[in-house]
Amino acid sequence: MKVILVDRVLHLGNVGEVVNVSNGYFRNFLAPKKLAVYADQKNQQQLDMHKKRLGKKVDEHKQSAVAVKQQIDGLRLEFVKKVGANGKLFGTVTSVDLSRELETKGINVERRLIIIPNPIKSVGTFDVKVKLFQDVEAKFQVQVVMDPAQAEELKAKSKAASKKTKKTEATEAASDIPAQPERELTDDEKLSIEANKILRS
Repeated sequence: MKVILVDRVLHLGNVGEVVNVSNGYFRNFLAPKKLAVYADQKNQQQLDMHKKRLGKKVDEHKQSAVAVKQQIDGLRLEFVKKVGANGKLFGTVTSVDLSRELETKGINVERRLIIIPNPIKSVGTFDVKVKLFQDVEAKFQVQVVMDPAQAEELKAKSKAASKKTKKTEATEAASDIPAQPERELTDDEKLSIEANKILRS
C-alpha cells in the first residue's frame, strides 16, 4: 500500500515522500506513531491537506540536509588496508565503513543514503555520493592506500628476492649452466611488485 510520510522514518524515507509499505507495517507501526497516512485515491484530499501542513517540516529537513551537504562536499576519507597478491583488498570498503568514518568527523549520515557506484575493492581514489534529501546530494572522495607496514615489508622482500636472482644469474654465467626457464612468481613476489608500484606513485 502507498502512504505519505508525515515524519522522517529510518530506512524508509523523508517527510512528505510517498512510499510503499505492507499493510501490517502501516497498521502496527506507522499509524500508531502517527508517522504516515494513507496515500490512495480515496484520501487524496486528506493527503493534499497533509502536504500543506507538512510544508514547513519539509523545508526544515531540507535546510538540515543542505547544512550536512556543506560539511561533506569536498571531503576526502582515507582508509589504510592490507592488500592481496592480485592488488585487491582483503575485504571491501562499505557504506557502513564510510558512515562510521563520517561519524568520527561529527557528520551523522545513515548508510542507506551513501551511494557507492562500484564496490571499493582495491587501492585508489573513488567518488562517492550521499543522497541527503529529494534534490540534495553531497559528493566526497574515498582514498584507499596500502598499509605502510605491509608496503615496507614487501619492499624488503623484493630487494632480497632481487639480490637472490642476481646472485643466481651470476653463478649460472660463471659456470656456463644454461639459464633455467622463468618460474611463476610467488604471492609474496607479486605483492612486492604491487607494493613497489604503490610506493613509487
